[in-house]
Amino acid sequence: MRRPEVADVFREHGAEFLETSGDSISIEQRRVLRDIARCRTAALGGHQQRCDHCGHEDVSYNSCRNRHCPKCQASTRAEWLEKEASNLLDVPYFHVVFTLPSEVGPLALQNQRAIYGALFSAASDTLSTIARDPKHLGGEPGFLMVLHTWGQNLLHHPHIHCVVPGGGISPDSSRWVPCRAGFFLPVRVLSRLFRGKFIALLDGLYEKGKLSFFGQLATLRDRPAWEAFLAPLREKEWVVYSKPPFGGARQVLKYLARYTHRVAISNRRILSLSGGKVRFRWKDYAHGSKQRTMELPAGEFIRRFLLHVIPPGFVRVRHYGFLANRLRTKKLELARKLLEQCSVEAGSASIAGSGDPVGLEKIADVFLCPRCKQGRLVIVGDFRPAVDGPGSMEISNTS
Repeated sequence: MRRPEVADVFREHGAEFLETSGDSISIEQRRVLRDIARCRTAALGGHQQRCDHCGHEDVSYNSCRNRHCPKCQASTRAEWLEKEASNLLDVPYFHVVFTLPSEVGPLALQNQRAIYGALFSAASDTLSTIARDPKHLGGEPGFLMVLHTWGQNLLHHPHIHCVVPGGGISPDSSRWVPCRAGFFLPVRVLSRLFRGKFIALLDGLYEKGKLSFFGQLATLRDRPAWEAFLAPLREKEWVVYSKPPFGGARQVLKYLARYTHRVAISNRRILSLSGGKVRFRWKDYAHGSKQRTMELPAGEFIRRFLLHVIPPGFVRVRHYGFLANRLRTKKLELARKLLEQCSVEAGSASIAGSGDPVGLEKIADVFLCPRCKQGRLVIVGDFRPAVDGPGSMEISNTS
C-alpha cells in the first residue's frame, strides 16, 4: 500500500483548511497549497509515452515545479549539485549554524523578506569579519549559506546553515591561510558578533519604517515597547554552533544534497493519513536526537507547512566571500593555485578526475522503459489539464 504524501494531505483537507483559515494566509501560501495538491495529476495535464523497443505505453503527468513541493526537488537538486561540485576545494569543510532567538520568530513571520534578509546579512558579515581578523584566521573566507525556517516538528525555527572551506585567501592574495586542524572559528566570538550585527540591522529596519506589526505585535509600533523588546535580546546568548569538519569534498556534496533544496518535511517522513490526522516521524534534538512520532490534525499540519512558504523571488541559497557569484571563477582559480603552491593536504581524496564529479544523486533516466529496461519512452501524444482535476481549489485571496 502506498504511503501518503504531503500532496495527499492537501488534496483531502486543503479545501476544508481554506474554509476555516483561508483569511489568515497569503496568496503565495494559497498557490503552494494548490500547486502541491495538483502536482503530477491530471489537473496539470501530461503526455502519453510509448517504448520504442517493446511498445509499452505509459501516462506521465506534469509536475507543479513549485520550489516548496517535496516531489519537485530531486532533479533540481541533482542539477545544482553537479554545478556546485566544480566549486569545491581539497580542504576540510566546516558546518556553522546561525539561529534566531525564538522571540524574533513571530516578527519574522510578519516581515519575512526583511528579517530573513537581515539574517543572511548578519551571519555573512559575522563570518567574514571574524575570518579576516588576524587573531583568528587572517584570510578571506568563501562560504555557502542555506536558509531553513523549520524545526523537525514543523514549527517556525529560522536558522542558516553555512558550509565553509577550512581556510581563506591572504589579504595580499599571495598565499592560502589554512585554519587550525579540526577548528575553524571560535563559536562564542561568532555568537556575540552575530547578535550585535543582527540587532543593529533589526533596529535599522524599525527606524526606516520597514517593519510591519499586526495582532499581538501591534504594541511594538511605539518606541518604548520596541526598546523593551530589544533589551532582553541584547543580554541573552544567541545560538551559533560549529560542527566537526567534513571528511572531504564528497562528504560536503552529500551534506549539500540533504540541505540545499530541502522543504519543511519530506514525503518519506509521513507515516499515515487517517481520520483527519497526519502521523509523521521527527527527530527530537532536545533529547539526544531521538526518533519520535507526532500526530497532528490535518489542518494543523497544513498550517505548519505553510509557515515555511518564503516570499516569491527570495533566494535561500547564497554564496559569499571568494565564492560570491561575481568573483567566483577568478577567486577559485587563485585559491587552487595557492593550495598547489603550499601543498596543502586535503582531508580526503580529491574529487578531481574521479570520473564521477558528484558521486551521488545523478539525474535518473526518466525516459528508460520501466518494463523492458532497454527501450526509451517516446512522447506520442499530449493531453490538456483537467478542469476539475485533483487539487482544483480556488486561490484568490479573500483577506
